[in-house]
Amino acid sequence: MIKVTRPRSNRARTSAAGTIFSLPWLLGLVVFSAGPILASLYFSFTNQGAFGPAAWVGFNNYRELLRDPVFHQAVWNTLYLTGIGVPVSIGLALLIALALNFPIHGQPVYRAVAYLPAIVPVITISYVWEWILNDQGGYLNKLLGLVDLPQPAWLSDPSWIKPGLLLLILWTVGASAIIYLAGLRQVSQSLYEAAAVDGCGAWRRFRYVTWPVLSPVTLFLVIVGCISFLQLFTQPYILAQGTVASAGAPA
Repeated sequence: MIKVTRPRSNRARTSAAGTIFSLPWLLGLVVFSAGPILASLYFSFTNQGAFGPAAWVGFNNYRELLRDPVFHQAVWNTLYLTGIGVPVSIGLALLIALALNFPIHGQPVYRAVAYLPAIVPVITISYVWEWILNDQGGYLNKLLGLVDLPQPAWLSDPSWIKPGLLLLILWTVGASAIIYLAGLRQVSQSLYEAAAVDGCGAWRRFRYVTWPVLSPVTLFLVIVGCISFLQLFTQPYILAQGTVASAGAPA
């Protein structure tokens, strides 16, 4: 068999062209990602004021951080929201995707409505949910009162602020549902037909046909969800500002 090789000059030109086209992205990576990360790592070992040079303090900042009870509380709150929010959001997104996958009239409209909250700015959603969760006359408590259910102090009771925050975050689960919906489109109908011929019910078809195809999608959503929850800041900060004098409360 004759092996056809590309001339060295052509390979060099192709490599040079690829490097040139990659330069904007590489420059952005260095300036806006790698550079700030390395700078933050360096400044974490220094005492940097608003003016003047940074003074090297070694691991003192980390020692003070580990002794700070507020840091421990913040870590616990973050892990709590991540441990509960990620599986709940993924399960809810899967249910929404399965519902949106049914061939019914007006399907594109329902899909657009499900995805719409995901494109609303986070700050806007946070302020809207501040009104919904308000302890005094909030819309959610009014709705609970109509059916004679307890009306928690969502934004001032430490035992209810995290569940209220989860409700806010789950409002934007439509983006994950759309990703699941794209994964459902990859399942071959012939597999469902074969499973139905073998006598498989709806649950067994989901377990042995749908779920194996969606496993890579689920892994992706778990990773992205963990990153998103571990970086959570804006929503609790805005909710706290609306109820107390300083951010971080209640408790």
